[in-house]
Amino acid sequence: MSNEKRNIFYRIWLFYYDGFRSMTVGKTLWIIILIKLFIIFAILRLFFFQPTLKGTDEEKANTVREQLIAPRNVQR
Repeated sequence: MSNEKRNIFYRIWLFYYDGFRSMTVGKTLWIIILIKLFIIFAILRLFFFQPTLKGTDEEKANTVREQLIAPRNVQR
């Protein structure tokens, strides 16, 4: 099968696969990037970004409704 008739996703996969296979320093950099993303999205979320909506669906809906309706003190 010629390259023109292959699926576009397969051609994209081959492009990146060949590129990563021939990397030397790039592999180390990608490992560092993936570790940093894991720290940002997994570990920091556990400690700093706790879910604020807890309880039943009705309690969550009431909390959202109160926050949307509550007047805000806007300073100009």
